[in-house]
Amino acid sequence: METIALGRPTGFHDAYLFDLDGTIYLGEDLLPGARRLIEELRGRDIPVRFLSNNPTKAPAQYAEKLARLGLPTPIGDIANTVATMTTWLTTNHPDAVVFPIAERPLIEAFEAAGIAMSEDPDEIDIVVASYDRGFEYRKLQIAFDAIWFHKRAFLVATNPDRYCPFPGGRGEPDCAAVVAAIEACTGTTCRQVVGKPDASMVAQALAGLDVDPTRCVMVGDRLGTDIELAHRAGMASALVLTGDSTLDDVSALPEDRRPTYIVESIDQLIPEPATVSSR
Repeated sequence: METIALGRPTGFHDAYLFDLDGTIYLGEDLLPGARRLIEELRGRDIPVRFLSNNPTKAPAQYAEKLARLGLPTPIGDIANTVATMTTWLTTNHPDAVVFPIAERPLIEAFEAAGIAMSEDPDEIDIVVASYDRGFEYRKLQIAFDAIWFHKRAFLVATNPDRYCPFPGGRGEPDCAAVVAAIEACTGTTCRQVVGKPDASMVAQALAGLDVDPTRCVMVGDRLGTDIELAHRAGMASALVLTGDSTLDDVSALPEDRRPTYIVESIDQLIPEPATVSSR
C-alpha cells in the first residue's frame, strides 16, 4: 500500500467551507482543534461557512447546536440539503407537485416556500427521497405508483450518503438506502442529487460573498462527498482524519482526485508559523 503523507497549508485561504458531522463535531462534542481553528479564522475576518448533507435538521437547528457547543453561528452561514433542495425545486420546477419521503424539517421548508405536495400518485410530478427514519412500505408504494404505474413522476434526492455516522462507530441508513429501494422496484434512475458532492452546495454556501471558489477550501472527513465536492467546484480541499475516510482510502484514489491537504487534527489547517490572532 502506498504511503500517503500528511500535509498542511502554508497560508490562509479566502474562505473556508466546513462539513459538520465528523469534521467539526461528533455527537454532542466538538472535535479536537475545531474551536481553535474557527476562532482563529473569525479573528482574521475570514468567512466561514458550514455545509451538511443531513436533511433531518433545518439550518436554524444547526445554528442552535453550534451555539450550544460554543461556536455561535448566524443561520445564514449554514447551508444544508433542506435549503439546497428547496432552492433547487423553486428554481427549476416551481409549479411541480412533489411527494417528499422526508422528515419534518424538509417538509416544513417546502411548506414555507409554497411548494405543492401530495400523496396522490396521480398528482405527483417529483418524488423527493431523503434521510427518513419514518420510511415505510406505504411511502414506497406511493413512489412506485407515481413513477412506475402512472409514469408521470421522476426521482430526485437530497444527498447521496449511504449512512449517517454516530459516535462509537455506529450509524443509521441514510438517503441512499431510500433511493435504492425506489430504483429497485421502479427501474428508474435518480435524476438529481443536490447534496455534496453536487456543486450547487458551494453556490448556496458562498451566496453573498465576493470570493472566488478557486481561492476557497472545503474541509471534511469524507472523500466521496466533501473532497469530491471541492474537486467539482475547482476548490482546494482538506481531509481531516476524524471521521469516515482514512489514509488507505486516499491511497486508493488517483492522484488528481486526492485532497490538497490531509490533517489529523483540524486546527492543523492553521498555517505555520501563524500567530494566533486576538480579537
